[in-house]
Amino acid sequence: MPQANAAGTMTPFMDALFTATSAITVTGLTVEVTATYWSGFGKVIILLLMFIGGLGIMTTGAFLLVLIGRRVSIFQRQLVKESISIMPVNEVGGIVKLVVRIVLISVLVQIIGFVIYLIRLLADMDAQNAIPHAIFLSVSAFNNAGFTAFVGGDSISMYQKDVTIVVASTILIFIGAVSVWVVADILAFRNKIKSYSLNTKLVLAGTLILTIFGSLVFFGFEYNNSSTIQDLSLPHKIMISIFESVSGRTAGFTTVAYSNTEQHTNFLMTGLMFIGGASGSVAGGIKVNTFAVIVVAVFSTLQGRQRASIFNREISSLIVKRAMVIGAIGTSVVFIFSFLLTAVESEFDFIDLLFEIVSAFGTVGLSTGLTPDLSRWGHLILIFAMFIGRVGPLALGLAMTQRTQRENYRYTQERVTIG
Repeated sequence: MPQANAAGTMTPFMDALFTATSAITVTGLTVEVTATYWSGFGKVIILLLMFIGGLGIMTTGAFLLVLIGRRVSIFQRQLVKESISIMPVNEVGGIVKLVVRIVLISVLVQIIGFVIYLIRLLADMDAQNAIPHAIFLSVSAFNNAGFTAFVGGDSISMYQKDVTIVVASTILIFIGAVSVWVVADILAFRNKIKSYSLNTKLVLAGTLILTIFGSLVFFGFEYNNSSTIQDLSLPHKIMISIFESVSGRTAGFTTVAYSNTEQHTNFLMTGLMFIGGASGSVAGGIKVNTFAVIVVAVFSTLQGRQRASIFNREISSLIVKRAMVIGAIGTSVVFIFSFLLTAVESEFDFIDLLFEIVSAFGTVGLSTGLTPDLSRWGHLILIFAMFIGRVGPLALGLAMTQRTQRENYRYTQERVTIG
């Protein structure tokens, strides 16, 4: 619509499709500068798409039915239950209350983020500009979307040394990426770590390890890079390294230009983006839970144990198999899309193309600056990558759950040589 464009003209269809897909999948990749290309109306559309994409279509739909006083049917409740299948509910009876709770908690966290951002931004601009920027930034950060509307800056690079903006964004991104269920588990048991569910322990342990690893590697690789963090003080270097590790894995906010980072830094971020956040969260990737289960299964096998176990709990073989399937299919999807993008965009470096593909598949939104320069075929490939990255793992998980069946017979075993 002309009203969505700052110039008052019709937006090219592919640009509109790319932006809408990026917003609803909470990715953050853009083909046009969000701050200047889109009008206020266009930014509101992007904002709503980010909010809906973060909550999930089924959750949002069920909440709207409750809001207007309509009855949520058994079939609709079952769809919601399956769309957020990791939630601790075995029956559909408690779905409506649970959906309302999810929306209220999400909105509350985003309101708190808005207030913090608003207080800080009022020091730089008047209320008329600070309020919409604070709303946009809070929704984008919590939903790990990576969109920003600041003029004259790459993401939040203009606030690289601002402790309030960087720390608040880190916390919002973290809460959104670990899922409501993990946060609820933490609040319910507070300091009683032993009472946490195995899922919560795996998410927290995996997130902590990946964050520390990513921070240390980013700090080490970029320490002397004059284009990124070399000129910052040591405390700021540490803060930015932690922020980039947290945001780079799920959200796409950045305080540095990844066109200027070291190649090995980008390769590290590619791995972190592929893993992503927690199951049931707003983040993409194959999920921390999946990666953690695969790692536990591998180490258990190397130790000669027949069953995967951690934290004095055993992980069922069915869950291990599903994790392996999701990991294998995720790797295959990235390989296929990387091959296709390399074939149609052969003039660009492969590492940069791989970075864009994994960023799209992981619905992260980091970019080395290539996305706007890609051809329409390249944009179309990224659109499919974003879509599959957002709905693929969930659809695959639901399909495997529904197809689980008891086998009445087994074939004779035969040895296969491997390794």
